[in-house]
Amino acid sequence: MSTLTHLISWKDWSDDQIAELIDFAVYVKQNRVFFSGHMAGRSMAMLFQKTSTRTRVSFEAGMTELGGHAIFLDWMSSNFLLSDIDFEAEYLSRNVSIIMARLKRNEDLLILQSGSKVPVINGCCNLFHPCQALADILTIVMDRPKDWKKTKICYIGVHNNVVNSLVGITAALGIHLTLVTPIASPDSIVPEVIERGKSKGTISWEKDLKTAVRDADYVYTDTWVDMEFFNDPKFQKEKEERIELMMPYQINSELLKHTKAKVMHDMPIHAGYEITREVVLNERSIIFTQAENRLDAQKAVVLKLLEKA
Repeated sequence: MSTLTHLISWKDWSDDQIAELIDFAVYVKQNRVFFSGHMAGRSMAMLFQKTSTRTRVSFEAGMTELGGHAIFLDWMSSNFLLSDIDFEAEYLSRNVSIIMARLKRNEDLLILQSGSKVPVINGCCNLFHPCQALADILTIVMDRPKDWKKTKICYIGVHNNVVNSLVGITAALGIHLTLVTPIASPDSIVPEVIERGKSKGTISWEKDLKTAVRDADYVYTDTWVDMEFFNDPKFQKEKEERIELMMPYQINSELLKHTKAKVMHDMPIHAGYEITREVVLNERSIIFTQAENRLDAQKAVVLKLLEKA
């Protein structure tokens, strides 16, 4: 990688770099007090085109706990709406130490990266969600520290940005990922990422739900409908079609009878659709711990990128 390192996806990170970042994230979580002043005098620009709860709170709280400052920028009320993205990015990067951008299109994120003179973190786009995947693996490492490399994850749902990032990070770490993805449109699949998983033998597909979860250590699901479309009347017909197709793949108490796996979900949750409220609150759910780990995972990313910068 070049001197200036970004986190857009795991495609640009080697296996060793990802493994090192996981180890560092564990260290950051276990030793929060050691890093309390590391970002003193530094600011992060947080650019949001997509709505957010966890990404905004975890990055902003993380920068505060590290002794730095986070600046919230709403895309719709900024001049990113009016000007060339790379021009605005270069200006922004002359004022801050690091940029986190949560954008709708990966193409726009890459243009922003091209203009930035500081590291850029992908806070979620249509193709990737690397910070979520890092927090997911941190959760598993903390949950089973002695044998986490033997973990078997089963993802059930729509092939989306979270899946792409999970495929990339599990391939790098040698963790097996089984996909049950009845909906997998070509626009959402990144062939380069899938090939990485195939070459490492860390990815497989399964159609039968009970077979897929039987030996899983973790069962993972996500929303069936992108958050910006879930309450959009224009998307109502497609939403109904997706729900009808995906309901047999819901994570519910009946499915849990066929597995000893713990349950994961990256949130926000649409209870009654991809997962039942009962399972979210079940003792085998580690969903809220998973969400909490976004904080330390992202602190590790910020510290590592600025160390390299």
